[in-house]
Amino acid sequence: MKPGSESAMPRFMKAYVRYVDAMNRVIGFFVMYMVFAMMGVLLFASISRYVFNVPYLWVIEMAQFLMAAYYLLGGGYSMQLDAHVRMDVLYDRWTPKKRAFWDSITAFFLIFYLIFLVRGGMSSTAYALKYGQTNYSAWAPPMAPIKIIMTVGIVLMLLQAISILFKDIAKFLGRDIA
Repeated sequence: MKPGSESAMPRFMKAYVRYVDAMNRVIGFFVMYMVFAMMGVLLFASISRYVFNVPYLWVIEMAQFLMAAYYLLGGGYSMQLDAHVRMDVLYDRWTPKKRAFWDSITAFFLIFYLIFLVRGGMSSTAYALKYGQTNYSAWAPPMAPIKIIMTVGIVLMLLQAISILFKDIAKFLGRDIA
């Protein structure tokens, strides 16, 4: 416990934060290497088109799918590292306690937004699975796999947002969560 703190946060909060942070750290570590897969697909497209004059329909769309997976599956890890964009006009001048207060307020809005995204993602995924939805392109890949990946990524961000909320509440109250 930190000096001056009355008590630690509840055990379920500590366990939740520890588990979600560890899960997003592991997933984020592996997902960050997807950029190399995407680069490989784009390199293959360039070589096949300009060296061998054999263009493939699927390469650009596959790179887009990999980028969407990279972005959404790595979102929770990015949130954990606090590596997102923030307007620091006033934020840097605030005390850590004031930052934690405002971060917890914005975390509520983020959680609210992510809940709607999860609901939309689940609905869209169910539709893609039920009707065998394909993309409107010449390649026409099935959409269900990327929609499942996107929904999982949004769920990971939601879980991480709740973890961040717990950390901010603990910081604001001057309590230990670790």
